[in-house]
Amino acid sequence: MVPTVGISMRDAYFATTEMISRADAVGRISADLIAPYPPGVAVAAPGEVLTQEIVTGLQSSKAAGVRIAYASDPTLKTFRVVSRS
Repeated sequence: MVPTVGISMRDAYFATTEMISRADAVGRISADLIAPYPPGVAVAAPGEVLTQEIVTGLQSSKAAGVRIAYASDPTLKTFRVVSRS
């Protein structure tokens, strides 16, 4: 799957962010790099739109015992996203 870029990685890095629930994260722009480890390949990068597939896939990986690296909340109960305002 090719990621959908909502804003540039630089803009996402410097943007005002907020933590929101996993249920509210779909359709929002990620402010974090998130990578299951192993293998350590990023599933979401700053500036990319979080899709249901990404959120569900990360949750499935976590449930299978895979460590989630770089996320502000490695439990994946919340996601750090770019604020809308």
